[in-house]
Amino acid sequence: MEVTRVGVFGGSFNPPHFGHVLAACWVMGTGRVDRLLVIPTLSHPFAKALAPYPHRRRMAELAFAGVEGVAVSDLEARMGGPSYTVDTLERLRRELPGVELHLVIGTDLVSQIPSWHEGHRIEELARLLVVGRGGHAQGEEDIVMPAISSTEVRRRLAAGEPATSIVPKRVLDYVGAHGLYRGEP
Repeated sequence: MEVTRVGVFGGSFNPPHFGHVLAACWVMGTGRVDRLLVIPTLSHPFAKALAPYPHRRRMAELAFAGVEGVAVSDLEARMGGPSYTVDTLERLRRELPGVELHLVIGTDLVSQIPSWHEGHRIEELARLLVVGRGGHAQGEEDIVMPAISSTEVRRRLAAGEPATSIVPKRVLDYVGAHGLYRGEP
């Protein structure tokens, strides 16, 4: 029997942008996994200010809509408490017995794993699926996603600058309708 491979793409998604969407398209398009779970963090482990979780989850749903095989999960909201990758992976192992987990991670974060809460256990729980990020080392197969960051998106939105080239229109419409990221980089 063939094992189902599930990608786990966690993040703040504060807000989601085309770099996130392109990474998901690459992961699914290359067949690295059979399906991909996008999991917005409930709260940042380093207490970074985030838009409220329901907004970030809805923006993620809008951003990834139409990417075949991708689903946005409320797992971390159901878990409650601090969002640690190791806890999320352990919970997925219990909820999805028999699947092979693949943690989708940017090249900018790989070197930080040892400093994460129980970071030494991450690769015991999931295989790493490294995606290159502009301005950082290359990932698997020399793929490099554009150098887009949610910090830059928030800066542009706070300054009233256009972000249509880096954020899906549905997300920008949602941001505007809910008054998110005004005056906060």
